[in-house]
Amino acid sequence: MQWTKQNEQTVYANRWFSVNLADVELPGGRHLDHFLIRLRPVAAATVVNEANEVLLLWRHRFITDSWGWELAAGVVEDGEDVAGAAARELEEETGWRPGPLRHLMSVEPSNGLTDARHHVYWADGGEYVGHPVDDFESDRREWVPLKLVPDLVARGEVPGAGMAAALLLLHHLRLGQDTMP
Repeated sequence: MQWTKQNEQTVYANRWFSVNLADVELPGGRHLDHFLIRLRPVAAATVVNEANEVLLLWRHRFITDSWGWELAAGVVEDGEDVAGAAARELEEETGWRPGPLRHLMSVEPSNGLTDARHHVYWADGGEYVGHPVDDFESDRREWVPLKLVPDLVARGEVPGAGMAAALLLLHHLRLGQDTMP
């Protein structure tokens, strides 16, 4: 059963997102107003070292008043290559310049409300280039053993669904085993 958007108008917009109102026709002809949030694409990245540790950020999110592990991430600027944005965000937020990036996954974290496509990349190693420019983004940056990822996710210590999915996929790709009970 497919819903059909008849029209859409912007209610509010800034450089980060817009809030729009759409007239949606349901099967059978009924119409409803549906709010949606249009967002810029997001690029995220991490590095996995030779010890199978993944570089993560420990940060607070004021919206949910929660702490958790995340990948370095941010919006893709106009005209910017997505992988280039992922590398830029990683360096700005961690101080590490990744080696050649590999695409891990692309997801829509909340496709019933937003079009926030998140593109996640990873590299087999990188180079520390100095203290992160955006050190205000996280409380700390740590190398976390990939083998711990399933337990971190199960305990809710990776609160972002897309980040959790990416880390579990990376765990599977690098370690090739399922450590969940």
